[in-house]
Amino acid sequence: MSSSNSPRLTRRGFALGVAGLSMTAACGNGVGSNASATIDARVNATLNEMYNQFPNTVDIANKAAGMLIMPLITEAGFVFGGGYGRGALRVNGVTLDYYSAIKGSGGFQIGAQQYAHVLFFMTDDALRDFRHSSGWAAGADLEYVVSDQGDSLAADTNTLRSPVLAAVFGRAGLRVGATLEGTKYTRIIP
Repeated sequence: MSSSNSPRLTRRGFALGVAGLSMTAACGNGVGSNASATIDARVNATLNEMYNQFPNTVDIANKAAGMLIMPLITEAGFVFGGGYGRGALRVNGVTLDYYSAIKGSGGFQIGAQQYAHVLFFMTDDALRDFRHSSGWAAGADLEYVVSDQGDSLAADTNTLRSPVLAAVFGRAGLRVGATLEGTKYTRIIP
């Protein structure tokens, strides 16, 4: 076989090949997938579970400017640990954005746990600060509306003065020693 009859790779052929590979790779990037529908279904189930277990949260939700619902956070660690989950920000019952939550921790720890949590933004300013941040981190100043003993705290005027309230609960009941401090939330496209 002579070399003049063998196929040659031209610039145009190379460019078309690269473009084809790029299009094929883009098919798996989540665009056009049903990930947002999955997150929304989990958010709905989480809200129903929270309202049933902790009825005071219905009143708090009705007074909130918006809520970030994280249906499933998985934490695991062996000396150092971390956690991850995805959820949705809802205002007036409508999903506006999707978020991921990432948490790292140090110190002696072994094991894993899964839990859900909801952040209630009680003021328009708190909601605006959250939405306009490039990565919002939960601080020690969060007020929790479910106590470590499983009691729901009343949605009284003192509780509702806090700009951000949190409810943290596990799949098998309350998560003891619940804290979201250090959890970072970032907007995502599922």
